[in-house]
This record gives sequence, structure tokens and C-alpha cells, in this order.
Amino acid sequence: MATRRALLLIADIGGYTEYMQYHRSMLGHAEAATRRMLDKIVGAARDFDLIEIEGDAAFLSRDAEGLDGAATLSAVTRAAVAMHRAFHTQRRLVELNLCPCQSCTQTSDLKLKFVAHVGDVATQTIRRRKKLVGMDVIYVHRLLKNSVTVPEYLLVSDDLFRNGGTASAELVAQEVAQDLEGIGRVQTFYVDVEDIPAPLAPASEPSFLVRIGATLDMVGRGLPHVLPRRHPRSLAAAG
Repeated sequence: MATRRALLLIADIGGYTEYMQYHRSMLGHAEAATRRMLDKIVGAARDFDLIEIEGDAAFLSRDAEGLDGAATLSAVTRAAVAMHRAFHTQRRLVELNLCPCQSCTQTSDLKLKFVAHVGDVATQTIRRRKKLVGMDVIYVHRLLKNSVTVPEYLLVSDDLFRNGGTASAELVAQEVAQDLEGIGRVQTFYVDVEDIPAPLAPASEPSFLVRIGATLDMVGRGLPHVLPRRHPRSLAAAG
């Protein structure tokens, strides 16, 4: 099985489980809201390919061949900033739509955090679905279980940070040791997403017309979850 060098990035929505449990009675809108946020997150990472949606997280990858250390880390920080902004723009739009249900009005506790690693991966195809496999894929997923207390952060592996050159020097990063299951003790570095230098201008508040559009969209997306399901009549019943 051929391997290649890849940059691996996971964007994980914090507070997702509590949000879905709390809004169980309004599951249609809660599911629609988180689906819209995940869609915007993935769309903002333009240089990355979506590998899989894993519940409340998006697993993405891009080819790292030919990228030096600084370019690799810069690709991660640029993507994290863009995805973070897209997430909160969409979250705010959900919050400001005109639907009064709690699934729409109480999204402020949802946060977005990232973990990233660079390593060797192979592609495995099972029933026409492609997946990335390898120890480095396991490694980046293990990074999600960490001791970082910052609500929204970018956590990167030791190799990714130490080889980052000028890109590393631009970050106000904290070093933290992690005990990864099946791997052992490793060093990692994290930075508050808000502290990542970003060339993006602050996002503006949505207009009233945009809020109307978001309301109609949310109503449409939530309908399949609240309408009663129609069951086909059997031939026996019809007779």
C-alpha cells in the first residue's frame, strides 16, 4: 500500500453533545443548525479535502509533499482562522434568525477547536468509500483527548510546530505534554484561536433580509424532523 505525506486537520465542535441533548425536543432545528455549521467549516478550508464527518467533527487532509515546515504550519493556521470565522458567522446567523426555539437562540455555548499533525498516510477503499489509514491518522485523532482548558484552540504536534520556522515564531504558543493512548507521552503546542494573526476583517452582523432568509431555510430544513412519517398502505389493508 503506497504512502504519502499529508497534513491532517480535525475541526471539532465543543459543546455539541450538551447542545443536542438539551434540545432533544427540538431535534430538527438542532440537527439542521449543526449541519449548516459543519458545512460552512468544511467550505472555508479551501485547500483541504474532506475525509469524513465524524459526528461533531470534520476530518480533513491536504497533500504536504513539496511544502516546507513553515508553509505546512501556515496552511494549518490559515485554515483554522478561516474555519473559525465561518463557524461563528453561521452560528450567529442561526442565533439571529427569527425562529424563537431554543435550538436556534441558544448556540452561544458552541465552540470550535482544532488539532493538526503532519505524517504519512495510505488510502484504503472499502465499498467505494476512501479512507485514510496509518499511525499518523490515529495520532491526530488521539490529540483530541487533551488537557487544554482554552475553549477554542489550535493544538499541533511537536514535529509540525518545531519545523514551522517563521510560522512558529508568529504564534503565542504554549507547550503541553500529552499521554496518548497506544502511543505514549508526546509534546504538543497549542494557541488560542483568537491569538492567531489573521488578515481577515471582522465579520459584519447579518442584515434583516439575510435573517429572514436564514429563518426560512431553517424552517425548511427542520420540517422533515417534525412532520409525521407516511407509511405506505399494504395491499391487504387496501383490500
